[in-house]
Amino acid sequence: MKRLALLISAVLIGTVSVQAQSSPRFGNGGDSVGALVADGFEIKSVVLNNGKYIVFLQKERKAFACEFSRVNKSRCGEIQ
Repeated sequence: MKRLALLISAVLIGTVSVQAQSSPRFGNGGDSVGALVADGFEIKSVVLNNGKYIVFLQKERKAFACEFSRVNKSRCGEIQ
């Protein structure tokens, strides 16, 4: 399981750089994973849910969850 999470993280980080260059925002006006990682957020975990990856990011006391339905389509929202 840990290997899978590392593999997914590596794929997502590669995708993040492409997304950050092409479009800074996705979904409902939320931040993209690329923008969040560039801002210092760390990927804490990745979960597969109904064919979609949910990525949890955290920086200090702020946290975001991002849903990937495809490699080039995601939406993120702050966890409050």
